[in-house]
Amino acid sequence: MLTKDKVHQLIDHMPENVSTEDLIGKIILLQKIEIAQKEIVDGEGTDWDDLKKEVESW
Repeated sequence: MLTKDKVHQLIDHMPENVSTEDLIGKIILLQKIEIAQKEIVDGEGTDWDDLKKEVESW
């Protein structure tokens, strides 16, 4: 879950004159990373070997 504290940390590490678009983009990226990490913990991720086989089939 994306918490206010994590957003504060993100903002603290950004330049002083950050654009709204860049800030929103970083927040969305952080949220997607957190969702992906939860999926991995819950066993919903794709195994690396399975992913390589799928890419090879393209």
